[in-house]
Amino acid sequence: MQFGHFDDVKKEYVITSPKTPLPWINYLGSENFFSLISNTCGGYSFYKDAKLLRLTRYRYNDTPLDQNGRYYYIKDGDTVWNPGWQPTQTPLDSYECHHGLGYSRFVSSKNLVAAELTAFVPLADSCEVNRLMLTNNGTEEKTLALTSFVEFCFWNAVDDMTNFQRNFSIGEVEIQGSEIYHKTEYRERRRHYAVYAVNCPIDGYDTDRDAFLGAYRGNDRPETVLRGTAGNTVASGWGVIGSHHIDVTLKPGESRSFIFVLGYCENAADDKWEAPGVINKKPAKEMLSHYQTDEQVDAALAELASYWDGLLAKYALTCADEKLGRMVNIWNQYQCMVTFNMSRSASYFESGTGRGMGFRDSCQDLLGFVHLIPDRARERLLDIAATQFEDGSAYHQYQPLTKKGNMDIGSGFNDDPLWLIAGCAAYIKETGDFSILDEQVDFDNDSTKAQPLMEHLKRSFDFTVTHLGPHKLPLIGRADWNDCLNLNCFSAEPGEPFQTTGPSEGPVAESIFIAAMFVKYGKEYAAICRRRGNEEEAVYAEKEVEKVYQAVLDAGWDGEWFLRAYDAAGEKVGSKECEEGKIFIEPQGFCVLAEIGVKEGLAEKALTSVKNILETKYGVVLLQPAYTKYYLNLGEVSSYPPGYKENAGIFCHNNPWISIAETVVGHGNRAFDLYRKICPAYIEDISEIHRTEPYVYSQMIAGKDAAHFGEAKNSWLTGTAAWTFVNVSQYILGIQPDYDGLTLNPCIPSDMEEFKIRRYFRGAWYNITFKNPEHKEKGVSSLTVNGTAVEGNLIPITEGCTEYDVVAVM
Repeated sequence: MQFGHFDDVKKEYVITSPKTPLPWINYLGSENFFSLISNTCGGYSFYKDAKLLRLTRYRYNDTPLDQNGRYYYIKDGDTVWNPGWQPTQTPLDSYECHHGLGYSRFVSSKNLVAAELTAFVPLADSCEVNRLMLTNNGTEEKTLALTSFVEFCFWNAVDDMTNFQRNFSIGEVEIQGSEIYHKTEYRERRRHYAVYAVNCPIDGYDTDRDAFLGAYRGNDRPETVLRGTAGNTVASGWGVIGSHHIDVTLKPGESRSFIFVLGYCENAADDKWEAPGVINKKPAKEMLSHYQTDEQVDAALAELASYWDGLLAKYALTCADEKLGRMVNIWNQYQCMVTFNMSRSASYFESGTGRGMGFRDSCQDLLGFVHLIPDRARERLLDIAATQFEDGSAYHQYQPLTKKGNMDIGSGFNDDPLWLIAGCAAYIKETGDFSILDEQVDFDNDSTKAQPLMEHLKRSFDFTVTHLGPHKLPLIGRADWNDCLNLNCFSAEPGEPFQTTGPSEGPVAESIFIAAMFVKYGKEYAAICRRRGNEEEAVYAEKEVEKVYQAVLDAGWDGEWFLRAYDAAGEKVGSKECEEGKIFIEPQGFCVLAEIGVKEGLAEKALTSVKNILETKYGVVLLQPAYTKYYLNLGEVSSYPPGYKENAGIFCHNNPWISIAETVVGHGNRAFDLYRKICPAYIEDISEIHRTEPYVYSQMIAGKDAAHFGEAKNSWLTGTAAWTFVNVSQYILGIQPDYDGLTLNPCIPSDMEEFKIRRYFRGAWYNITFKNPEHKEKGVSSLTVNGTAVEGNLIPITEGCTEYDVVAVM
């Protein structure tokens, strides 16, 4: 069952019913100011940091779903309705929500009145612009009452929803004409404020939430709206809102637009007050002046469209499969950019109040967007590296506003250091910019301890070398990629969080997954060292990699698949000897993509075991059999019900590893089949089962042991976006950035006869045509570049050339 359709020409997903299984959302914003917006106008806005600078309130885990948002109530006689259906839920005569790239558009009608609401965050300013166009499609004059509504958050989102003894007393506003200023805590503590304004004279306003709604009423039936006149209330404490009341008269066929702006403003440190108790409104007025006319809004929308067209043009696929094309060209890359901006911090499943930016997460996300915005990738790498400790370990998370490590989470996830090597290698391969390695970067954000980024990579590499266990495999610490696999867990009292040893010391649980990472990214470290002229370090790194490679063969193979780990007592995890959790997905994918066991004939066996034991119709589950009871030696992974999350759920993030692994052994048909199983565009018609958005990936799909097999959760912010784009763009379609240029190594389904890719790389455009007349699955037999035959599959870089026409025959 579908609730909408793709519009590939406009790069939109068009939702045709407001009653989607879950709120289907979009992200507005590209750098500093962001908004989440659902298909019923729900969501929230923030500046840079969803925890510390939240502009509007959102009520998670509430019913009815998806409260609050940006709401526009239209009163037409006794009927009150909203362009996005919520919160009144008045049945509409027509409804569509168009989620596009950086904007959302709502087109609806009721009783011959049409409403078109366009919401976006412009490139130039820290604000959300909402343009509402009302049209009278009837034959008689219409008299309407239009009422806007947002509810302000008191900046720190955690404090806002917990510290009521204080917050009920601090709300403050100013009203000037059509501008409502939220200045709570402006005084001496802060120098920022929010403004909510409309570009026309108003007939009233409200800023006191309780007076606006009325006693014991909700957003669905505000007393003020039903009355048809504003209360002109000025909030003092309690709940603070912004609401404009506008009386509208429309002749038959007449249209009128209203431009509402919700913005973040900040004064200079020495410019806090315009007069006693009156904020300096100059920054707000300058910003608002940019969005007073339809022409200005249209220009800002055109600039936004041009921005996204320019980004997505850097990797463009032409092929016969329209679903593959729309994911590669539009939605996968778009999701990679959103995930880069947010990491895992702000979604409808992450409240934006805790996690901040992840060290591991952000390094992986970089793999999916580095080709789009390499300059910002460079900046992100330096930010991440600055949270690293001198021993090579790192804070697992940091706050985007302060760029300080998250003390609540701390460190001890022993895979983290290796992801920094992965991110740096991807950046250098894409850009050829080795100079980043000379940048001075703090340790633990302490400038007195700054060292070149190259030294950070060495500390990352050496951290694993110096943290090996009894089987000469890397110690897992608190956890590796699987945060719920807590093999050094020593106590977990009922109701208490799982306890582990210190950051990286203590019991000797070992990870085959980290071993595979070390082999793959240790080779990258050696390659970087060699290209930097440090042959001695390169040889040292290769020797250490070979030791761990051999340790995996000696102690990490279980006969038909790779083990997952050894626990603190030295017992096998992910072995045929285990009662439950006999096989895990992670080492089967990552060992093979690191080419461990390929020449020994183990890789094919491991992937066959995945197919026979872990694969389902909706994707590959994380482990089997599912854990049916709690195991203290395994920790949180066994605390989930069977089939959910890490306990045998379909963790979409690591499904691409299996698909990539299949390309390593040359199975194009198999790799593409696995790609399609979790790809949103291919499963759009089961949206009533899948439930999350059919245009972006989710973190998890319930596995075959779950009560709701096939149901997805945690959409948008997931490493699935980056890893899936790496899989399809580099391993299936086969365009691989390398230190010396682009290498072509496709591994495709045998019935794919031809496809073309236009790719921007190091200042030049590459127009690459792949031909597959023999219906092969893997490899390139001949390569022609600008009319000249080239040996091998590396496109040589020609100095001064800005356009390459390439033909590769499989």
